[in-house]
Amino acid sequence: MRVKLEARDLVHSFNRQEALHRISFEVREGEFLSILGPSGCGKTTILRILIGLIIPDSGRVFKDGRDITFLPASRRNMGIVFQNYALFQNMTVLGNVEYALKFDKEKKARSRSLAEGIIEQVGLTEHLHKKPYKLSGGQQQRVAIARTLAMNPQVILFDEPMSALDAATRLTLREELKHIQKKFQSTMIYITHDQEEAFALSDRIMVMDKGGIEQLDTPQRILAEPGTDFVRDFVLNNLLIKTKSLVKYVKVEP
Repeated sequence: MRVKLEARDLVHSFNRQEALHRISFEVREGEFLSILGPSGCGKTTILRILIGLIIPDSGRVFKDGRDITFLPASRRNMGIVFQNYALFQNMTVLGNVEYALKFDKEKKARSRSLAEGIIEQVGLTEHLHKKPYKLSGGQQQRVAIARTLAMNPQVILFDEPMSALDAATRLTLREELKHIQKKFQSTMIYITHDQEEAFALSDRIMVMDKGGIEQLDTPQRILAEPGTDFVRDFVLNNLLIKTKSLVKYVKVEP
């Protein structure tokens, strides 16, 4: 599988505190890669470097073999979906999805039809003319995803997009996200601290701690062969605790 993105020896600090220490990894074309780790481990810093919101102190980022380290975010053909949706509250669903298309010379003339088509594909046609505050959290997140998809980015990054949603909505949105990935054949990089989420969605998982990569592998390999004590504790033990908690509260019918 062809390499879509590559990070080489990324180093970055905030207020003399190192957030990333010589991070190197590859993301394959069409892959769903989750970056999993506790708060403060450096995963969001990686996301912001990849999309161009932060320039690393040292190291390089390549896309399709081209060095994009200093390329502006607007020229990377990548999209981002934020945790807080970042929707325009004074615009309808259609207005939010169509907004960025109006600034694209090639898409401007077809902005309305393109937006309506994407909205239909994420199942929000009946809410086309509603404002975001009239939608549920899951519906608002689907609007944010539709707005990103409308620009047809080659890579989509997600910054903990489900952390504010209830458990039932998260489960539904997980299924929809995998369906969207297959339908649009997008390369997706997903930031999360939730072990279940990472294992449910990912082709591969990059487990991080304290600015470094602990293990980058398939969910199956991580379960079978945890690479470090941290992976065993943070990933496997937490999954086991969550599973036991679920079983405890599920009523089994005779």
